[in-house]
Amino acid sequence: MKQNILVELLTFWKSWHFRLLLDSTARMTSCLPWKSTGVFAIARRQDTTMYAVSADSKGLDTVVGLLADVVLHPRLTDEEIEMTRMAVQFELEDLNMRPDPEPLLTEMIHEAAYRENTVGLHRFCPTENIAKMGREVLHSYLRNYYTPDRMVLAGVGVEHEHLVECARKYLLGVQPAWGGTPATDVDRSVAQYTGGIVKLERDMSNVSLGPTPIPELTHIMVGLESCSFLEGDFIPFAVLNMMMGGGGSFSAGGPGKGMFSRLYLNVLNRHHWMYNATSYHHSYEDTGLLCIHASADPRQVREMVEIITKEFILMSGTVDVVELERAKTQLMSMLMMNLESRPIIFEDVGRQVLATHSRKLPHELCTLIRSVKPEDIKRVASKMLRGKPAVAALGDLTDLPAYEHIQAALSSKDGRLPRTYRLFR
Repeated sequence: MKQNILVELLTFWKSWHFRLLLDSTARMTSCLPWKSTGVFAIARRQDTTMYAVSADSKGLDTVVGLLADVVLHPRLTDEEIEMTRMAVQFELEDLNMRPDPEPLLTEMIHEAAYRENTVGLHRFCPTENIAKMGREVLHSYLRNYYTPDRMVLAGVGVEHEHLVECARKYLLGVQPAWGGTPATDVDRSVAQYTGGIVKLERDMSNVSLGPTPIPELTHIMVGLESCSFLEGDFIPFAVLNMMMGGGGSFSAGGPGKGMFSRLYLNVLNRHHWMYNATSYHHSYEDTGLLCIHASADPRQVREMVEIITKEFILMSGTVDVVELERAKTQLMSMLMMNLESRPIIFEDVGRQVLATHSRKLPHELCTLIRSVKPEDIKRVASKMLRGKPAVAALGDLTDLPAYEHIQAALSSKDGRLPRTYRLFR
């Protein structure tokens, strides 16, 4: 909850850092031969925060100096904190009004899967906690988690020795704004998968009004524990996720769009009333979560949930060689395409080094992907199905099956929900 408001305060485009935006822009402009400003960015993940600058390599000294100022010397004045509280409040209101429920469902599925621990804690600051975020709380967070052993400085297109020299100049022995007191209250908890269900009953009929309104939908996400990105099974799980694929019922087709993935062939192509069926794989240093998000009319929620549970059961069944090769090829092409972008490369370098103290090169990852066999997919899927499910549900939940019934379906041979009989309708 602290990170959300903290990141809001520390973004480059705000004007309340130790180095003002005007000064930063002037310094960046002076270091570029074509007199163009660099690109400032910040990205937050469930488990990491990344500060990045893209600029000419001749201005490396200036760039590292700016990064050091932004990370180690935020001003955090009362006026700026109050402005950021208002910005976070607006973000929360916007989150609840968005037609796209994916960010909220992702938060809910993590909360269900890791009840009250680690990645299951709120990523978005709860409304009641916004007022509690002050300079002391933020400095406490920075003191505990912005420490050298938790930081990686990565660069792409620069000389290694020059980067090391700049790091020594601007980061080594520098006193941060929160002082030099050692960290005392660091949470080193390991993620504990619990499984469970989180439900949010909400009227979705007026989410998107207008000439072509989005129909009222109920959104369900079902997940099971996979593995961390440090384990050997991470690559088979990544291939399995690509093999499931999916998307929206209105997605354009064409080569490379995943139209031959299982969730398209088995779900969207067969059930016209399904608006969405998409597989996601979230992987962290100590855990992972493979989940399927589906959307449909509230009157067909039970049937939709059964379709999802059947697809989970089919994961541990026969794997066609052609679909496996297609999934592996698509995963490798996506990997190589992403690594054509330099910002993605230095994020990849930083995250890998932070987690493993080394970096696997693209050709090494492609070799691991090519080595995945059908029995690997069946093995990891069977292992995953032995765990408790995590369920997130949003919208009209009148016909949502009981959690125990979803769990029973995922433990069965065919994925069917237990039959329910009513004396009166």
